[in-house]
Amino acid sequence: MGVAIQYVDKNGCLNERLLGIVHVSDTVATTLEKALDSFFNSNNKKHTSIGSFFNSVTRLCNIVGSSCKRKDVLRESQRAKVVEGIASDEINTGRGLNQEKSLTRLGDTRWSSHYGTLINLMHLFSSINDVLEYVGENGYEDAHTTEALDVQEILNHFEFIFVLHLMRKLLGITHDLSQVLQKKDQDIVNAMNLVKVAKTRLQVMREKGWEVLLTEVTKFCRTNKIDVLDMEDECVVRGRGRRKIEKIKNLHHYRVELFCSVIDMQAQELNHRFNEVNTDLLLCMTCFYSRDSFSAFDSEKLLRLAKYYPSEFSEVTLYELESQFDNFIFDVRTDKKFSKVSGIAGLAQNMVSTRKHENFPLVYLLIKLSLLLTVATASVERAFSAMKLVKTSLRNRMRDQPLNDCLVPYIEKDAFVNVTNEAIMQRFQKMKSRRGVL
Repeated sequence: MGVAIQYVDKNGCLNERLLGIVHVSDTVATTLEKALDSFFNSNNKKHTSIGSFFNSVTRLCNIVGSSCKRKDVLRESQRAKVVEGIASDEINTGRGLNQEKSLTRLGDTRWSSHYGTLINLMHLFSSINDVLEYVGENGYEDAHTTEALDVQEILNHFEFIFVLHLMRKLLGITHDLSQVLQKKDQDIVNAMNLVKVAKTRLQVMREKGWEVLLTEVTKFCRTNKIDVLDMEDECVVRGRGRRKIEKIKNLHHYRVELFCSVIDMQAQELNHRFNEVNTDLLLCMTCFYSRDSFSAFDSEKLLRLAKYYPSEFSEVTLYELESQFDNFIFDVRTDKKFSKVSGIAGLAQNMVSTRKHENFPLVYLLIKLSLLLTVATASVERAFSAMKLVKTSLRNRMRDQPLNDCLVPYIEKDAFVNVTNEAIMQRFQKMKSRRGVL
C-alpha cells in the first residue's frame, strides 16, 4: 500500500509527498487502518474472465517483445500486410497513415496503457499470429514453444475476441476520464462532466450496445478465420468442468455473465468513487474557480461545502463565514492581482502573497480544505511504477524497509535535492556512537 499526504504550506501552495510503502496482507479496511496506524507510529473487485483475459494479454506481450528477432518478425509481417492492403485498395495512403505499431506491456497502474495495447492488438492481430507461429516452430526451448502455442490457441478463441472488443469499448468510454484523473493539476469541472459522460455512455451501451458489439466481434472473427459461436448452443467455458455448473446457452454467458456483468461492475465502481456526497463536494469547490471574474462563485454552495467539515465550521462560524464570503468576493473581483489567477491552487497562493488570507481566514481555511479533496491517486501510482525501477531482478531480495528507504528519495527528488552530503553524514554519525568520524 502506498501512503501519500497532501498539505497546503505557509505560502498557500498545495504539496503532495509520498511517505512510503507499507506491506499489507489484504485490503480489508481494518487491515489498512492498522497498517496506517503502525506506519505513522514508527474495495477490490475482479471478474475472473476479464482477469484471465488480461493475464493472456500480458503473456502475449512478453512473448512478442522478449527478443529483437520476434519484434523484427512482427514488424516485417505488419509491413507486408500494409503493402498488400495498399495494393488491393483496402488500405488508404496519406501523411500520418499506416504508422508502425508495437505491442507494449500493460502498465500495472495506468489503464490508459491497457487501452492503447488493446487497440494495437486488434490492428496487429494477424501479424501477432505470425510471430506466435514463428516462435512455435523455431523456439529454442520446449517451454517457449509450448507457451507460444498455448497463447495462440487462447488468442484465436471466440471468447478472447469477444472480451478484447468489450474491454476496448469500455476503456474507450473511460479513457478521457482516466487521462484527466492522472493529471497532477486537477480540472474538477471537466472531471465531473466526464464522470457523467462515462456513466451515461455505460448505461446506453448496456441497453443498446449488445447487437453492435456482437456484430463487430463476428466480423472480426470471420476476417481472421476464427470460429464464430452460435449463441443458442450450449456454452462450454475454458476452465469450468461441465459437471460443476448448470448448463447455459452461449447467449446467457456472453450477454449476462460477461457483457452486462462487466458493464455493471464498471458503473458500480464509478458510482462508488463518485457518489452523491463526493460529487457534491467536488462541484461545490468549483465555486472558487476564478475564471471570468469568479462567475462560478456561489456562497450557498460554498456554505454547503463548509457544512461537510463540522469540526472546522460550527453553526456560529458558518454565519461569520457567510459574511466573509460577501466581502471576499467583492474584494477579489476589484483587485487586478486576481484577474489572471489560475485554479484554486493559484487563488490560495495569491491570497497569501497579498495577505488576504489574514483578512478572510475562514474563506482561506475552506480553500485549503478544498485543495485537499483528492480525485486522483497519481502520486501513489507513480510510486508503484517507480518500484519496478528500484526493485530490479538484482534486488529481488530487498525487504520492505530498504525498499521504502530507496523509493522515497527516488520519487521525491525535488525535496531531497536540497539535502547535502554533509547533512546526511552528520545524521548517520549521530545515529549511534562510532569509533571514527565521517
